[in-house]
Amino acid sequence: MNFLSLDSIHHTYFSPKTATHALSDITLDVKEGEFVSFIGPSGCGKTTLLSIIAGLIRPTEGTILLNQQPIRKMKEKLGYMLQQDYLFPWKTIEENIFLGLTIMGTLTEEKRKEARDLLAEMGLEGVETSYPKELSGGMRQRVALIRTLITEPQLLLLDEPFSALDYQTKLKLEDLVYSTLKYFGKTAILVTHDIGEAISMSDRIILFGSKPGYIHKIFEVPPPLKELMPFEVRNHEIYPGFFQIIWKELEKLESRID
Repeated sequence: MNFLSLDSIHHTYFSPKTATHALSDITLDVKEGEFVSFIGPSGCGKTTLLSIIAGLIRPTEGTILLNQQPIRKMKEKLGYMLQQDYLFPWKTIEENIFLGLTIMGTLTEEKRKEARDLLAEMGLEGVETSYPKELSGGMRQRVALIRTLITEPQLLLLDEPFSALDYQTKLKLEDLVYSTLKYFGKTAILVTHDIGEAISMSDRIILFGSKPGYIHKIFEVPPPLKELMPFEVRNHEIYPGFFQIIWKELEKLESRID
């Protein structure tokens, strides 16, 4: 049984004078515990599709099911991690982490302990009473991950969460996020422009074409790479060849746009 099912998703943006076709006939299944990445040329609808999965946009046509239920009824089961951490600057780190639980009325002492344990595991012990401006960008993204995980989402949606970070911090966070999601058995979808990031973190990579967005090709990450941490994947002997295969397909798509 598929965990997440997208069936014949079409989406059109309408304005008073124009209609822009963003997505065409997207059909895709994701298994529980799977990590899937969306890549493709700019404007191919990756983020639009992620927003539709998140229930932020209703598709013009098609259905999305999470555990056999319409996705719009399952919004509380979704976690969203973005390029910006969107921590409230006037709230402490602890208050930011507990915001979702407080709104839902599910904040318990057990959850407080779980958050403290996660902070310690991610090298953030003792920052509970600090404010976001006192932390680095990488530290704030780790807080954003904890805030997302603490609500126990069934599906995580990651929209270029590392793109605003320096390269060294980005590589460290890739390893941290990957290992954390695997430990908790989470299902995740990542939107990224970085082929290397997609290869190093994913089980499958969905390459989109554009105008309108459609699934051009699906790449299964080779089994030897799936067993490694993201940083190790980039140093594996079969990584360059697999990277080139995806790069060439992406170049073909971009040359059609030009």
